[in-house]
Amino acid sequence: MGALLIALGIDNFGSGLFLPLSVLYGIQVVGLPVAVAGVVVTVGKLVGVASPVLAGRLVDRFGPRQVVIGSQVLQAAGAAVYLLATNAVLVLVASALLAAGQQAFYSSVFGLIADTARDGSKDSAFARVGQVRGVCFGLGGLAVAGLASAGPVGYQVAVALNGVTFLVAAAVLAVFLHVPHVRPGPDGDAVSVLRNRPYLALIVVVSLAGLPVDVFLDGASVYVTEVLHGPAWIPGVMITALTVSGMVLTTVVVRWTRTLWRTTAMRIGTGLCGIWALASLAAVVVPAAWLPVYLLCSVAVLSAGTLIGNRANALAEAAAPRATRGRHLAAFQYAFTAAGIVSPAVVALFAIGPWLPWLVTAAAAAIAVAAMPYLARSLPRDAVRGDYGRIAST
Repeated sequence: MGALLIALGIDNFGSGLFLPLSVLYGIQVVGLPVAVAGVVVTVGKLVGVASPVLAGRLVDRFGPRQVVIGSQVLQAAGAAVYLLATNAVLVLVASALLAAGQQAFYSSVFGLIADTARDGSKDSAFARVGQVRGVCFGLGGLAVAGLASAGPVGYQVAVALNGVTFLVAAAVLAVFLHVPHVRPGPDGDAVSVLRNRPYLALIVVVSLAGLPVDVFLDGASVYVTEVLHGPAWIPGVMITALTVSGMVLTTVVVRWTRTLWRTTAMRIGTGLCGIWALASLAAVVVPAAWLPVYLLCSVAVLSAGTLIGNRANALAEAAAPRATRGRHLAAFQYAFTAAGIVSPAVVALFAIGPWLPWLVTAAAAAIAVAAMPYLARSLPRDAVRGDYGRIAST
């Protein structure tokens, strides 16, 4: 597990260096107009969204470790093309390579985490990896803040370092992490994702449950400054509070709630996220003097929800049939992709009324909460019970 944590930490430090600069790089270094840079990077990312279909099959055939390594090499190639880019076409190619590699990474890394933590608590392993990745991504973001002050040269250095970190992470996994890939025999539990209705329901439920956090990240600054007319510093502090709480408390909360079924923890967490959405709606009647304190307190509710409900990846991995685990986990990543795509549209509803985005977000959370009992009944029992089942059997 140590080699995996080091590799993923290096990987996410590099991602923190460049992900916030992808559009800005096209503007400042390549010289593209703002609108062209935004469209080109977006189209490249949409092209990359198709990669999980292939990545899942490769995981089932060769194992997640090989696909994770390949995804990091692919992202390094994208960074190299960015360095060479002189026009919109090359920026499009670079963006597509990075997005394809990133999607392939997320389609395979959770299987690798599960295989590496074969004899321990997978919930804790997922939480620990999430903490390391979050801390290192934040450190990368801090580093890029200094590099950005150097202008276009600083952006190029950030891209180059990003490519190097991908290659170093891939080398660490290739040399120091050896996880055997056990392929099921011909009579294995091969089930098509499209025919696995409980798993499809899990994807939909997780997408709905993840919408509140995406709406928060995309819409906090819009709501505070444009609707509430509050201080401009509040959104940054709110996002920082959510990020820091995740870095510090994730493994602790998973340990505290390890006797809960995974679906129960997700139901509680999603319910708290829905309460946060309604609390955000109520902010319109809060006096201006109390607004900063109120919003920070509301973020505490959202943070509690995300920490308690942080079981989706472990549940998805455990519920996937072994023979087609790679394809199932690749399909599961579309839950987060869908939430990320829908979130900006929900934020845009502020143009209709300050209440509408929050009602949509709360309704999504409520539907997810209502669907959790179906998941508990329909998904494999061991997957649903998680650590509780392991403790009970011991």
